[in-house]
Amino acid sequence: MSIKEIITVPDEILKKVSTPVEKVGINEKNLIKDLFETMYNSKGIGLAAVQVGILKRVLVIDVSTKNGEKNPMCFINPKIKKLSNEMSVYEEGCLSIPDTFIEIQRPKICQIEYIDINGKIKIKEFDGLLSTCVQHEINHLDGKLIIDHLSKLKKDIIIKKISKIKKDSNRIIV
Repeated sequence: MSIKEIITVPDEILKKVSTPVEKVGINEKNLIKDLFETMYNSKGIGLAAVQVGILKRVLVIDVSTKNGEKNPMCFINPKIKKLSNEMSVYEEGCLSIPDTFIEIQRPKICQIEYIDINGKIKIKEFDGLLSTCVQHEINHLDGKLIIDHLSKLKKDIIIKKISKIKKDSNRIIV
């Protein structure tokens, strides 16, 4: 398949809500393959379709360890059904917000309803890092980013820094 370009802040598409997939066809399966290839190439553990400019409710995740076997998971039209009261905190990064890590508190356990790559409806419960990752990627589908957890001032500083890096990307350092 192909590696897609990952969209970064302040691109407005990242703030848009993705639309549900009506049928899991060849286009959706190809999108999922592209998302996995892009995610693995970027050394990420999760990627939502909106991050490559496609406003469909599709995301992929693989939180397996670097030395272990891959454990790719895809979620189509994921919905959070239940969240635990117990919380956990992870320092989250995001492929759409390069070189930025933010401690975020989220429910430790979440139950998700989704459609798998074969078009079957599933309901599963996730815990720990996998729960955090699923919630992070579903946030993307809803137009929310990890920087939305910050104050306006901190958020503006990060966006300004990333915008400057983008503008200066043609510089050559010898």
